[in-house]
Amino acid sequence: MKLIRTTALTMAMAGLTAAPLTQADTTFKFSGYVKADGMWSTYSDGTLGSASAGRDFYIPAVTPAGGNDEASQFDAHAKQSRFRFTSSTDLENGETIQGVFEMDFMLAPGGDERISNSYQPRLRHAFIKYGNWMIGQTWSTFMDVGTLPESVDFIGSTDGTIFVRQTQVRYTNGAFQIALENPESTITPTGGGRVVADDNSIPDLTMKFTSKQDWGYFSVAGLLRQLSYVNKQGGANIDEDTSSYGISVASKIMLGQDDLRLMVNYGSGLGRYMGLNTNNGAVMTSNGDLEAIDSMGFTAAYRHVIDSQTRVNFIYARYDADDDAALQGMLVNESTWSTRANVMYSPTKAITVGAEFAHAKIEKASGAEGDMNRVQFMAKYAF
Repeated sequence: MKLIRTTALTMAMAGLTAAPLTQADTTFKFSGYVKADGMWSTYSDGTLGSASAGRDFYIPAVTPAGGNDEASQFDAHAKQSRFRFTSSTDLENGETIQGVFEMDFMLAPGGDERISNSYQPRLRHAFIKYGNWMIGQTWSTFMDVGTLPESVDFIGSTDGTIFVRQTQVRYTNGAFQIALENPESTITPTGGGRVVADDNSIPDLTMKFTSKQDWGYFSVAGLLRQLSYVNKQGGANIDEDTSSYGISVASKIMLGQDDLRLMVNYGSGLGRYMGLNTNNGAVMTSNGDLEAIDSMGFTAAYRHVIDSQTRVNFIYARYDADDDAALQGMLVNESTWSTRANVMYSPTKAITVGAEFAHAKIEKASGAEGDMNRVQFMAKYAF
């Protein structure tokens, strides 16, 4: 939907004030898609409860390990459906300002499957762009969106992928980007568990360089951040921080109509930035210090176009963490990996149906392992 406005707008229309607000030509667009998913999941060593988000899409850390085999589970939902609203205004000084607002229903509270399957919308993106500047919530500058594979699953290459959205201030100059982003620390207290500390005093610093070539592109991104944990309650006297860094190299290589998408990530204290927080950023040692946790990830996805309506995708992703089980406990995650294959069919540009098979595996520090097998189907209408 596109609407061009050249008349005066009033904030009274939004119920805010009666004072008129005159704007130059503004273009409004509304887009999104409706997507329905159905999936059968089986686990070798346990099961997932009905409230687990791992029932809706693949989350590496929640694959059961060390339990008893149970019956397969079937789930169906339309939570990934989303809408996106954008505006672009030509200003009197000749510049243009753009705004983006996007929501979906994944991970949203307030609903269940008993009667109405009602779920609250959640914020995905909300940002403005003016000149070389972008301010607001969107994909982290440390992330490369172009290497995300075409998948029936919500993400697809989850294990080894950098996947973060957060509020930031970003400056772009040609192929180079630099940003200050909202920080957050996930800490393992001695013995295991997770503390979401929110005690950082400085923002995360992210940088990325992207080079576009005839054959595709590659990007190199860096992350520098502080991991902090402060706890003065109940007699505790914790006030610690440590540094964290990461590097991510990604590429999309065109092979005629086909393409190969690759990403390699390594860092100390990556934590929540990779694999949907499979491991924390740092662990508290017996001396009361914070020690950043080393981790690395890898993803590869090959997309083969059969014809103008049909394509297949083959995806592999792996995650490994160098955790000290003596500090974090034997249930800490050591590695996860997943592989999947799908076929996508689009009879028209607006409609896509797909089928996908996925196999995933997790290994704990104790040696306990668990597998997941999932068959998933989707139907999507994009507008």
